[in-house]
Amino acid sequence: MLAGSSTAVRADARHSRRPGGTHRIVLLIAAGAAALSLSACGKGGGSSSPGAMSGTQGDSAGGISGAGATFPAPLYAKWAEGYRNTGGTLNYQAIGSGGGIKQIKAKTVDFGASDKPLKPDELNASGLYQFPTVIGGVVPVVNLTGIAPGQIKLTGQLLGDVFLGKVNRWNAPQIAQLNPGVALPNMPITVVHRSDGSGTSFLFTSYLSMKNPEWQSKVGASDAVQWPTGIGGKGNDGVAAFVKQTAGSIGYVEYAYAKQNKSSLVLIQNKDGQYPTPEASAFAAAAGGAPWSNAPGNYLLLLDQPGAATWPISGATFILIYKNPADPNQARKVLQFFDWAYKNGDAAAQALDYVPLPAQVKDLVRKQWATTVTAGGKPVYQAQ
Repeated sequence: MLAGSSTAVRADARHSRRPGGTHRIVLLIAAGAAALSLSACGKGGGSSSPGAMSGTQGDSAGGISGAGATFPAPLYAKWAEGYRNTGGTLNYQAIGSGGGIKQIKAKTVDFGASDKPLKPDELNASGLYQFPTVIGGVVPVVNLTGIAPGQIKLTGQLLGDVFLGKVNRWNAPQIAQLNPGVALPNMPITVVHRSDGSGTSFLFTSYLSMKNPEWQSKVGASDAVQWPTGIGGKGNDGVAAFVKQTAGSIGYVEYAYAKQNKSSLVLIQNKDGQYPTPEASAFAAAAGGAPWSNAPGNYLLLLDQPGAATWPISGATFILIYKNPADPNQARKVLQFFDWAYKNGDAAAQALDYVPLPAQVKDLVRKQWATTVTAGGKPVYQAQ
């Protein structure tokens, strides 16, 4: 529980090899006196009211609702805590990127959140617009007694073979060859993966597809795949919990969850042949020079980027809203919240090992808001 806010977190992890089970992780964030209740209408694309544009642009009072990625959930909770001073409230359900995409398309929330960016054609088909908030990294984590964090190194090719189930013991020759002098245990490898639709899975499987041809041909890259082996956990929390309680396991989580759970990290060889430590500077190195201005629909992946200090599984997380919202006042509040976060949230992001967007990217996004999210031909919000 965050001090000064009514933030509740419930994580359910279960054994499942099928994505999209009935359980879900819910992160309810109320930055004011009470959380905003969700309803099936009046959110995102519900019926607009005559007074939808009432109030001044500087009036941030009132609540917004969102759902989706667990990747940025710790940060959105922290931002909500600070934002309560403006009088606004945020209700965010951390149900995974797939759930966030479904809810914004179903028009039951004011915004969706996804670590898997939607391609421009899908955005246009749904009337949606997406913009990034922060950058982070996906890291493999293990539960191996006697092995220090960062002591085991893997290549992307070998990581793919492990998740395919081809390399299924920790003292396998392929792992031993990369880790001379490490006392690898003679025990089976238990793979832990996401059981829900997940942007974290999208980044992870996209990276495996880039580095392992067999993974690409047999499994592919998506937010929900048919996993060849292993057990499923719901959300980043669920995967972290399963790894923590399962000896000999390996999973993948967003870095903030690995740090919070004091998980033992695996180092991955990057494009330059180095094994950098996953941390904010390594994620920032992946984002350096990223061509946001030349990315239609802000669709941009930060995987396997060059640079000796670059973490190879890095990525941005995104917000989804309607270009022509049925409730312009709610859309205004959404953009106002994230504009506040752009201005005031960098310190919180850095404290949780996320990488804030460069100033020029924030400015680019603010300009997009003024021309892309409109009602009656006029912007619903203009940054001050």
